[in-house]
Amino acid sequence: MNKKEIFELMSKNPGFHLATVDKGVPKVRGMFLFRADENGIIFHTSAVKDVYKQIAANPNVEICFNDTVKGVQVRVSGKLETIEDAALKDEIVSHPSRAFLKDVIKSMPSKEAFFASFKVFRLKGGKAVVWTFETNMAPKEYIIL
Repeated sequence: MNKKEIFELMSKNPGFHLATVDKGVPKVRGMFLFRADENGIIFHTSAVKDVYKQIAANPNVEICFNDTVKGVQVRVSGKLETIEDAALKDEIVSHPSRAFLKDVIKSMPSKEAFFASFKVFRLKGGKAVVWTFETNMAPKEYIIL
Protein backbone atom coordinates (compact mmCIF):
# COMPACT_ATOMS: atom_id res chain seq x y z
CA MET A 1 0.00 0.00 0.00
CA ASN A 2 1.08 3.55 -0.58
CA LYS A 3 0.32 6.63 1.57
CA LYS A 4 -2.82 7.52 -0.35
CA GLU A 5 -4.22 4.00 0.02
CA ILE A 6 -3.40 4.01 3.74
CA PHE A 7 -5.23 7.31 4.27
CA GLU A 8 -8.20 5.93 2.29
CA LEU A 9 -8.31 2.80 4.49
CA MET A 10 -8.28 4.99 7.61
CA SER A 11 -11.04 7.25 6.27
CA LYS A 12 -13.24 4.29 5.36
CA ASN A 13 -12.60 2.63 8.75
CA PRO A 14 -12.58 5.57 11.21
CA GLY A 15 -12.69 3.50 14.38
CA PHE A 16 -9.14 2.78 15.53
CA HIS A 17 -7.24 1.67 18.59
CA LEU A 18 -4.79 3.95 20.36
CA ALA A 19 -1.99 2.63 22.57
CA THR A 20 -0.47 4.85 25.25
CA VAL A 21 1.58 4.20 28.37
CA ASP A 22 0.58 5.04 31.93
CA LYS A 23 3.36 4.69 34.53
CA GLY A 24 5.02 2.00 32.44
CA VAL A 25 1.79 0.07 31.83
CA PRO A 26 0.38 -0.07 28.27
CA LYS A 27 -3.17 1.18 27.80
CA VAL A 28 -5.26 0.61 24.65
CA ARG A 29 -8.67 2.00 23.80
CA GLY A 30 -10.90 2.59 20.81
CA MET A 31 -10.99 6.08 19.30
CA PHE A 32 -12.79 7.79 16.44
CA LEU A 33 -10.85 9.41 13.59
CA PHE A 34 -11.76 12.86 12.38
CA ARG A 35 -9.50 13.03 9.32
CA ALA A 36 -6.44 11.34 7.81
CA ASP A 37 -4.52 12.87 4.94
CA GLU A 38 -1.17 14.45 4.04
CA ASN A 39 -1.72 16.97 6.85
CA GLY A 40 -1.79 14.22 9.46
CA ILE A 41 -4.08 11.88 11.35
CA ILE A 42 -6.51 14.01 13.38
CA PHE A 43 -8.62 12.93 16.35
CA HIS A 44 -9.80 14.40 19.65
CA THR A 45 -10.68 13.72 23.27
CA SER A 46 -11.45 15.60 26.46
CA ALA A 47 -8.89 16.95 28.90
CA VAL A 48 -10.74 15.21 31.74
CA LYS A 49 -10.02 11.74 30.33
CA ASP A 50 -7.12 9.51 31.35
CA VAL A 51 -6.08 9.17 27.70
CA TYR A 52 -5.43 12.91 27.54
CA LYS A 53 -3.29 12.78 30.70
CA GLN A 54 -1.34 9.83 29.29
CA ILE A 55 -0.68 11.64 26.01
CA ALA A 56 0.33 14.83 27.85
CA ALA A 57 2.85 12.81 29.89
CA ASN A 58 4.13 10.84 26.88
CA PRO A 59 2.98 11.78 23.35
CA ASN A 60 4.62 8.72 21.76
CA VAL A 61 1.80 6.41 20.67
CA GLU A 62 0.81 3.68 18.28
CA ILE A 63 -2.53 3.56 16.48
CA CYS A 64 -4.08 0.63 14.68
CA PHE A 65 -6.72 0.67 11.93
CA ASN A 66 -8.42 -2.45 10.57
CA ASP A 67 -10.27 -3.17 7.37
CA THR A 68 -11.86 -6.46 8.39
CA VAL A 69 -13.51 -6.95 4.99
CA LYS A 70 -10.18 -6.86 3.14
CA GLY A 71 -8.16 -8.39 5.99
CA VAL A 72 -5.76 -5.45 6.24
CA GLN A 73 -4.35 -3.87 9.37
CA VAL A 74 -2.36 -0.62 9.45
CA ARG A 75 -0.32 0.33 12.50
CA VAL A 76 1.24 3.78 12.81
CA SER A 77 3.70 4.80 15.47
CA GLY A 78 4.73 8.36 16.14
CA LYS A 79 4.51 11.41 18.34
CA LEU A 80 1.24 13.29 18.79
CA GLU A 81 1.05 17.04 18.80
CA THR A 82 -1.77 19.00 20.39
CA ILE A 83 -3.53 21.37 18.00
CA GLU A 84 -5.01 24.54 19.53
CA ASP A 85 -6.70 25.87 16.40
CA ALA A 86 -10.16 27.36 16.97
CA ALA A 87 -11.06 27.07 13.27
CA LEU A 88 -10.24 23.35 13.27
CA LYS A 89 -12.19 22.83 16.50
CA ASP A 90 -15.17 24.63 14.91
CA GLU A 91 -14.85 22.43 11.82
CA ILE A 92 -14.81 19.29 13.95
CA VAL A 93 -17.81 20.15 16.13
CA SER A 94 -19.79 21.29 13.06
CA HIS A 95 -19.13 18.08 11.13
CA PRO A 96 -22.13 15.73 10.78
CA SER A 97 -20.07 12.82 12.15
CA ARG A 98 -19.65 14.75 15.42
CA ALA A 99 -23.31 15.43 16.19
CA PHE A 100 -22.74 13.69 19.54
CA LEU A 101 -20.65 16.68 20.65
CA LYS A 102 -23.60 19.08 20.52
CA ASP A 103 -24.99 17.77 23.83
CA VAL A 104 -21.56 18.05 25.43
CA ILE A 105 -21.24 21.67 24.28
CA LYS A 106 -24.71 22.47 25.66
CA SER A 107 -23.71 21.03 29.05
CA MET A 108 -20.78 23.45 29.34
CA PRO A 109 -21.01 27.04 30.64
CA SER A 110 -19.87 28.36 27.24
CA LYS A 111 -18.39 27.26 23.93
CA GLU A 112 -15.07 28.71 25.10
CA ALA A 113 -15.18 26.47 28.19
CA PHE A 114 -15.87 23.49 25.96
CA PHE A 115 -12.99 24.39 23.64
CA ALA A 116 -10.63 24.68 26.64
CA SER A 117 -11.30 21.02 27.48
CA PHE A 118 -11.60 19.82 23.85
CA LYS A 119 -8.18 18.47 22.89
CA VAL A 120 -7.31 17.84 19.26
CA PHE A 121 -4.30 15.75 18.30
CA ARG A 122 -2.35 15.23 15.10
CA LEU A 123 0.05 12.46 14.26
CA LYS A 124 2.15 13.57 11.31
CA GLY A 125 5.19 11.86 9.85
CA GLY A 126 4.39 8.62 11.65
CA LYS A 127 5.85 5.29 10.63
CA ALA A 128 3.19 2.96 9.19
CA VAL A 129 3.33 -0.77 8.65
CA VAL A 130 0.69 -2.73 6.74
CA TRP A 131 -0.24 -6.26 7.75
CA THR A 132 -2.18 -8.90 5.83
CA PHE A 133 -2.31 -12.69 6.12
CA GLU A 134 -0.32 -12.85 2.87
CA THR A 135 2.49 -10.68 4.27
CA ASN A 136 2.36 -12.08 7.81
CA MET A 137 5.82 -13.63 7.72
CA ALA A 138 7.48 -11.12 5.37
CA PRO A 139 9.92 -8.50 6.68
CA LYS A 140 8.16 -5.29 7.66
CA GLU A 141 8.15 -2.44 5.18
CA TYR A 142 7.65 0.95 6.77
CA ILE A 143 5.93 3.87 5.08
CA ILE A 144 6.43 7.38 6.44
CA LEU A 145 3.14 9.24 6.52
